[in-house]
Amino acid sequence: MSNPSWSKIDHHLESLFLSPDPTLEANLRESLEAGLPAIQVSALQGKLLQILAASVGAKRILEIGTLGGYSTTWLAKALPAEGKLVTLEFEPLHARTARANLERSGVAEKVEIRVGAALETLRLLVEEKTAPFDFVFIDADKENYAGYLDGALKLSRSGTLIVADNVVREGKILDPEDLDTRVRGIRTFLEKLAAEKRVDATVIQTVGSKGHDGLAIFRVH
Repeated sequence: MSNPSWSKIDHHLESLFLSPDPTLEANLRESLEAGLPAIQVSALQGKLLQILAASVGAKRILEIGTLGGYSTTWLAKALPAEGKLVTLEFEPLHARTARANLERSGVAEKVEIRVGAALETLRLLVEEKTAPFDFVFIDADKENYAGYLDGALKLSRSGTLIVADNVVREGKILDPEDLDTRVRGIRTFLEKLAAEKRVDATVIQTVGSKGHDGLAIFRVH
């Protein structure tokens, strides 16, 4: 649930720190018209992802959960000319919408969309001996976050930065009796992450136009 004042503050901060981008605005509009759910990151969160990816000098980025390519576009803009982003999407409609949006944004040549169940695609990437990624963003079905953590680590190197979205769920993670499979998936993910010795991790709560949620941010040793 979003507090109206949080959205107002987000809009004010966007006016201060973000330049208008017609292609990103078109991305949101076209995704909505295609029937995609409006669950992409906020503009400020997109800029945060871009800054984080650029800060680690990412040349290879993995994204788990493409939707309409909104966060994909923010991340692709952090890449150098020779950089590559591999994004995984289960729904063919989402992938088609994302391809069109990425073309409009001028970053399509840097992006490879792989369509299918992400857990299976991650397994294939490992089998293909894909070069490790420098930055990973996880924002897909919450039930499988623990599996995505395993896959992301197998495709990482020392120094890889990983960000996972939607890990607070309006505080529902505190209720062990909550039957929502998404909440249970996130609880399992957080417990697994907390016990993972290969990373330094933290979780921060977020509020804004997307409501009350949180980001897990962790670096591979």
